[in-house]
Amino acid sequence: MKITYHLKIGCLFFIFLLAIGGKSFAEYDYINISDPFQKKIPIAVPVPASLTDNSETERLSQQVVDVLSNSLKFTGYFNVIDKRAFLDAPGKQGITVSEINFKNWRDIGSELLITGGVRLEGRVLQLEFRLFDPFRQTLLFGKRYTGEVSDMREMVLKFCDEMIHRLTGNFGVFNTQIAFVSEGRDGKALYVSDFDGENRRKLTENEDIVLTPAWSPDGRHLAYTSYKNGKPEIFVRSMETGRTELLASYEGLNITPAWMPGDSRLAATLSFEGDEEIYLLTKSGKVDKRLTNSWGVDVSPSFSPDGKKMAFVSGRAGSPQIFIMDLKTMRTNRLTFEGRYNTQPEWSPRGDKIAYSSMSGNTSDIFVINMDGSGRVQLTADAGRNESPSWSPDGNMIVFSSTRKGNSNIYGMTSSGTDQRPLFEMPGNQSLPDWSPRIER
Repeated sequence: MKITYHLKIGCLFFIFLLAIGGKSFAEYDYINISDPFQKKIPIAVPVPASLTDNSETERLSQQVVDVLSNSLKFTGYFNVIDKRAFLDAPGKQGITVSEINFKNWRDIGSELLITGGVRLEGRVLQLEFRLFDPFRQTLLFGKRYTGEVSDMREMVLKFCDEMIHRLTGNFGVFNTQIAFVSEGRDGKALYVSDFDGENRRKLTENEDIVLTPAWSPDGRHLAYTSYKNGKPEIFVRSMETGRTELLASYEGLNITPAWMPGDSRLAATLSFEGDEEIYLLTKSGKVDKRLTNSWGVDVSPSFSPDGKKMAFVSGRAGSPQIFIMDLKTMRTNRLTFEGRYNTQPEWSPRGDKIAYSSMSGNTSDIFVINMDGSGRVQLTADAGRNESPSWSPDGNMIVFSSTRKGNSNIYGMTSSGTDQRPLFEMPGNQSLPDWSPRIER
């Protein structure tokens, strides 16, 4: 069943305010996305009220609050208040302005409050959500979603997405996925998961080597390197049909694919001319243009959001360092000078920073740096090897691999390095994460 959703009165009022030039919710300054040190907002998320009287509705209400709380925590914006601090009985609090005792929520420090209701009739599930400001005693907006029981998680995430958009002016990560490589006893395979590590699913059969998955700009395809035919080749998988096609199988290496923003072409490192250089390939895999030309190995391209520049790793300076090329003039400048081994550059979606991995001794850590080489900041430290950073499409989070607990696993953190935590537990070693753009469903 297709999910439908309806605007509540508060949302209609919001549209009316915009029409007359009023203040939008994004201007309330609840969340300043440019401030890496912003205090987390205390938010209360009580169990939604059961609007149909049966045990299944009560069970779903608990699942709804769990998904909602965990998803909001994941963003790093919110401090979800412990339900043991609530002054209202679970599931018995009011859900509309006239029913809510806002003082009870202010007294426990809640600056935002989400109330809701769950209605189950047959297999048709209806969820209602309302976001309040307890201090202003105002409804910020509300939504109602209708679908099947199996759509519950998707409906909750739709509300989270709308909520972040209202509070920041930008959509969040709830409609995104993460691709990664998992290595077990039987070999390596390509996997994808939801933004928070949930709903993990295997895309390829176990092989000897699978490397560097890369999402297309529209999120409909994944490019990656595989040795399934005995040598490194680049494949492209359709996420809609599951069909996988061989894109590049030139003599020598075919590695580190990266898509051009807003384009069907992608860059990759090839060695068919002898040296490892970066080339631009058409969507059919033909060489469109050679981008680098140096005596050192050139790998790992990453494009600026506007597609005008390319960061990459080169050994032309004597050790792996990150360079930036202007794709119009082909002029190349060295970006990193600190650290003897800097690799895996990843351009931020806002275009102002590059995240990368830097090795010191026998370990490596994640850094970010401004485009002029200033503002170098270390995000991880004293926690195993930390590699392969990848930005969320809103630029507020980074996923990476880390061996801090022994095996290599996938971790997430804010773009300022706070809230570092594993996304999931899974046998074997997981590495090379790549965060998708927003995927419309």
